[in-house]
Amino acid sequence: MTWSENVIAGALARQTFNRKYLVVVPNCTWTGHECDLLVVTENLRVIDVEIKISRSDLKADAKKEKWWHRERLGYWPTVTEMRYSDWSNDLRPERIYRPARYKSTPKDWPRKVWKHYYALPKEIWHPDLLAALPSAKSGVLLLDRGGYPRPVGDAMRVECVRRASPNREATPVTPAAAVDIARLASLRMWDAFARLEQMGAA
Repeated sequence: MTWSENVIAGALARQTFNRKYLVVVPNCTWTGHECDLLVVTENLRVIDVEIKISRSDLKADAKKEKWWHRERLGYWPTVTEMRYSDWSNDLRPERIYRPARYKSTPKDWPRKVWKHYYALPKEIWHPDLLAALPSAKSGVLLLDRGGYPRPVGDAMRVECVRRASPNREATPVTPAAAVDIARLASLRMWDAFARLEQMGAA
């Protein structure tokens, strides 16, 4: 069996987040950015899990918009783009615009998130990769199919090599929002059943 996002997400949902958690939803954008796994705890706090299956993918995560706060400062000077015209045999303005100017500040947590984790195969992990993570507040979970000890029935060992630091400013989701997230999880389940039926009928 090769590693995939679904394999890792399934193991985390069944083993790590199967107790004391209200709901686990894959590929969810409820926070305003994509979460590979969005977990709502029993006290209605949000955990965002980013799943990686390669080192290059892990290193590229720091470029994502969810790790940056953009503050608009105004505009840069006007830019005129010129283009050569065969018809008139000269340069003519093609576009004139003023690019917006922003100040980018790194964020410790994505928006609305109480805790953030990276989950990846143990075989691709190296401690040097901690320096490549966009935030020192993120936790790291390593999955090992052949790892022991692990509880009877678990498909693989899940090891936490760095605990996530909680975002004290992240407020719990409202009960209504929790119901919406749970409804989304329910719909995802029925969509998955429908896909299985279509595969069986093919």
